[in-house]
Amino acid sequence: MSRPRRLNIFIVSTDGSRPWRLHVPGWAVSAVVVTVTLGFTTVSLLVGDYVRVRRLAASPAALERKLGEQQGVVTALRKRIGEIRLEVASWRDLDAKIWEPFGPDVGLARRTPGIGGATGASLSERSGLEPSALEELNGLAQTVAEAGQNLRALEHLMEHAGKALALMPSRWPVRGAVNSEFGTRLSPWTKAEEFHSGLDIAADRGTSVRAPAPGAVVYVGEQTEFGLTVILEHGRDIRTVYGHLSKILIALGQQVERGQVIAFTGNTGKSSGPHLHYEIIVKGHSVNPRLYMWN
Repeated sequence: MSRPRRLNIFIVSTDGSRPWRLHVPGWAVSAVVVTVTLGFTTVSLLVGDYVRVRRLAASPAALERKLGEQQGVVTALRKRIGEIRLEVASWRDLDAKIWEPFGPDVGLARRTPGIGGATGASLSERSGLEPSALEELNGLAQTVAEAGQNLRALEHLMEHAGKALALMPSRWPVRGAVNSEFGTRLSPWTKAEEFHSGLDIAADRGTSVRAPAPGAVVYVGEQTEFGLTVILEHGRDIRTVYGHLSKILIALGQQVERGQVIAFTGNTGKSSGPHLHYEIIVKGHSVNPRLYMWN
């Protein structure tokens, strides 16, 4: 039977005294090695578990921060969508006001002749679920598409209306203060009430008078009240009168264009000072020129 292995450990002092010898049994050495190995392994496992736990603890926090950022973006998007929808809703009101003077038979035809069903909340509201940002965005897109149809219809209307308006006497023949309005006034001569059939627009002598719309010259001459006078025919039984002129640049029967200089202002006829008497006659009756002058 062999003797068990043992480990001899010599301890030598630096002062030269006798060394010490320590006898360690083999099993003790093995036990120490196993103990150290198990300890190292245990520490390694604990450190690894600690690192994994830290990562698991950090991941939800980072995820929560990311979700918070995304929720902020979604909230801002929904707020912006709401603002745009309010703006588009105001377009609908404006569109209705524009179409109202033309009556119910003009404008966009509705897709279906009737509606039905409950008048309660929407499906998402009834289910208690808040609509997603994508659903709100789709609803906004549909609203904008409807507004686009209305704008295209208005464009079609204005295309035709613009041609008609271009034929109307809608611009001022001269720019200046209005000294006397259309309607009843006190006569500057007798101080009695009288009817004034047009506007007296202040203008220095020699100011250019421009045609407010295209038309034909139907009168050029001198009258007792208005002195040198021009009358234009614009069609649809609409005529314009220009009085107290100093010089006329057009001839009877001539065609004139909108904005063309037709005469110069003056003080001829029964007048207290240089100005232009401007009058609009519709179907033989004088009307207030302000109703026609848009620019």
